Parts: sequence; structure tokens; C-alpha cells
Amino acid sequence: MRILDRIERIYAIGGGPGANRVGGSQAEQDAHDLVAGWLNEAGLSVEVDPDGNLLGRLLGDDLDAAEVWVGSHLDSVPNGGRFDGVLGVLAGLEAVERVGRRRRTLAVVAFRDEERGFTGSRARVQHGSLPEFYIEAHIEQGPVLERTSMPLGVVTGIVGVARGEVVLQGAAGHAGTTPMDGRRDALCAAAELVLRVRDAAIAVPQAVATVGRLEVVPGAANVIPERAILSVDARAPDRERLDALVAAIGFDPSLIAEPARMDERVQAVLREELQRRGLPAPELVSGAGHDAGVLAAAGVPCGMLFVRSGAGGMSHSPEEWSDPDDVALCMDLLAAALERLAIAP
Repeated sequence: MRILDRIERIYAIGGGPGANRVGGSQAEQDAHDLVAGWLNEAGLSVEVDPDGNLLGRLLGDDLDAAEVWVGSHLDSVPNGGRFDGVLGVLAGLEAVERVGRRRRTLAVVAFRDEERGFTGSRARVQHGSLPEFYIEAHIEQGPVLERTSMPLGVVTGIVGVARGEVVLQGAAGHAGTTPMDGRRDALCAAAELVLRVRDAAIAVPQAVATVGRLEVVPGAANVIPERAILSVDARAPDRERLDALVAAIGFDPSLIAEPARMDERVQAVLREELQRRGLPAPELVSGAGHDAGVLAAAGVPCGMLFVRSGAGGMSHSPEEWSDPDDVALCMDLLAAALERLAIAP
């Protein structure tokens, strides 16, 4: 399939192992330039907004009607996977080409720098026009669909995320001469915090929390740690549970992404198209953040379609994979959904 060849071409940008198109890098720009060329080839009108977001429009018959967008992002984490973000942009392009001209303008969008904080979509909702509907296809990045042998799933909501840094101050001392009962070891305090993060998440239904980075100062084998710096990433399906999780951990987040509900009308369209093909329509809550969540929080009616992740749900890794048949089905569903939304009153 053409989409798989294009995915591999983008995957090669930045060099391996894995995908290496960190937001703001030349590699991310090269991916945007490559996709802009494909948008042009498809006969779409190409725009790069002031924040670097890429849009390719197929103008509709009613230019006064609000637009319908489909897309995702082209940046990656270091050593990431080939499908994350890219699938949504390229499947969206394929779908728009299949649908052709309709009443509403259709646009394929690639947002900037999603992985490091939704830079492009956050900027767009602050000072740019927004669509009537937005659909984002994305690999599940988890094992649920694979475990239940279902190719696609309908996303009902996106978790809220609270993220921040915690600095624990102790006192340095000689590892051999400072008595144990007189120590203020910052790393011991950090160990207690890591366990508190784990236990807090276990106590809040459907919540997760992670300490993914830990720095010890001065970091010498024979010096008691004077300072420990930890990252905390806490996630929950709604604001009530997110607030409870943050309070139980006891940290002050520097970034909060609000939980987002996907639009019932768009969900219904996706479910109906799956059922029309004799397929189940499982509903999932996304534990990862997406640009769709940013747009939904700004009031845009959004929908997301999850594509089954292989390799046990592996993502953000070169092992990330989705079966070509699932990708083809995703494009079919997107095209059918876009066609219905593009003629909606």
C-alpha cells in the first residue's frame, strides 16, 4: 500500500534506530516538507500557519460552512515508532482523496511538536480558526485491542495529565564517616516518594502515575545525596480523580492537560460505520494525550479512532507495529466518516 511506503519514508528521516523527529528539529521540518509535497500532489491547497502547523485543504462547495479536519502530528519521541502520529496524518490524506469534493471543506492537518506538550495544537486554539469537526486516527499504544482481537476502537475520552518536577533537598556528607542516624539522604526521601506515587495511583480507579526521571546530586558513589530531582507524570480519566491523585502524591504540577470527552455525534458516526461492516465497536479511554484532546477542550467536536497496536501494544519504540489490514480498514472508516461529516448541516 502507498501509505505504508510513505510511513517508511518518514520513518527514515532523522536516522535510526527508531523514529527521531523531535519537535522543533530539522528532522520534524523535513517530515513536514515531505508531507506538504504529498498534499500538493493530491491537489490540496497547502497552508503553513504562523505556528508551523501544516494544513492541506480540499475546498468544499460551501465556502461559508465550517471545515472538517483530519490529522495528527509528525514529530516523534527519540527512538520512537513508525506509526505514532504519522498514521493519522497519512491515513487522513488517503481518506480525503477518496472522499473528494463535498459541501464542507476537508483539511488534512499535521500539528507541530505534539510529544513535548502539544505546542502546535495549543497555539492553534489560541489564535487560529478551528473546524466544525476534527477526527484523529492513532495507534492504540496499548494492548486492549490486540488482546480482544479487535482491529479498531472508538475513543470516548482522553485522560487528564498532571506533570511536574519535584526537588528534594537533603544534606551531603561523607558516605563512610556520617552516622546513619544523623543523615539527611535526599535519595532515601526520593525512594519514599516513588513508592507514594505508585500507591496513590493504585488507590484511584483507572489512574496511573510514573516517575520517569531521577537525578541525584552530586552523584558520587562516596557522597550522601544532597539533592534529588524527580519527574512525576500523573493521569486520570476525569478532573476529580486527577485532583485526588495529585493531592495524594503531594506535588505541584507545572503542566495540566484537562481530561477531554470525545463528541457523541462523531463517536456515533464511527460506531455506525464499524457496525455497518459487521465489526465490533469497542469503546476505549485514551491513557495518552493527543491533539484531539486540546481541540476538544477548546470546544471543537472531536472523535478518535484507535488502530490495533501489535507487539503487545508496544509504542514509543522501534517495535511499534500495526497490521496492514488494520491500517487499510482505518482508512476506509475515516473516509466514510469524513464523507458523512462533510455533508452535515
